[in-house]
Amino acid sequence: MMNADDIREMNDEQILERMGELREELFRLRFRSSMMQLENPQLPKTIRREIARMKTILREREMAGAES
Repeated sequence: MMNADDIREMNDEQILERMGELREELFRLRFRSSMMQLENPQLPKTIRREIARMKTILREREMAGAES
């Protein structure tokens, strides 16, 4: 998984694309978890946190743009 510094190196388009991929993966994991046990039950939590981290960085950039 990516940390905040890795995400900050990406541009907005890359972050949005990665967020879309993670949302798809999270959807698939939810579907699989309803059908059977997941190999790593912490994975959905990790993915949600990574999406939140990306949203936070996008918001930081939005606020910084509004100040200047």
